[in-house]
Amino acid sequence: MVQRSLLIAVLLLPAAAWAFIKPVRVVAPRLTGISCSSEFICTDAPARYPEAATLYDEAVHFVESAAGPIGKKPRVTFCATAACFQAFGLGKRSAATIGTLGIVISPRAWKPYYVRHEMIHHLQYEQLGMIKVWHGPEWFIEGMAYALSEDPRPQLSESFEHDRSRFKNWYRQVGKQQLWIEASHL
Repeated sequence: MVQRSLLIAVLLLPAAAWAFIKPVRVVAPRLTGISCSSEFICTDAPARYPEAATLYDEAVHFVESAAGPIGKKPRVTFCATAACFQAFGLGKRSAATIGTLGIVISPRAWKPYYVRHEMIHHLQYEQLGMIKVWHGPEWFIEGMAYALSEDPRPQLSESFEHDRSRFKNWYRQVGKQQLWIEASHL
């Protein structure tokens, strides 16, 4: 009886995660009705695939030149509608990186600097690991994403502006060559 109950629980776990932990859906966006035109690019608006592909390719090249090579390119789901973005349970954010599982871009974030920002977070997860990113200093995690993505906004909200400024100061001292070595010591 215990083995049967355990087997049922194990079989139901993926469905429960899918239903209740919506960011997990980034693993298989097709199951939410989203079209994936390649292994790396999905969207709920297939007619906008060329735009998504351009944003994706530009972000990969930009981030690799700014912060180092990306080991495993992430799958990015570009949502053209709010309903698509909300299917991932991400609230009012503009975009989100779910560890190294994938990235989701909201309708308002189809801009190069937003995609770069999230691609930088993906690289942080690859280089530092999930625990370090979750518990690392906010000024580094967000500051790096805002600074190296070349976010054009002259003034961010106070905490993010402080993070960006602190990262820029730290980065000037460390440099690109030592970025990940020094980041691992934070």
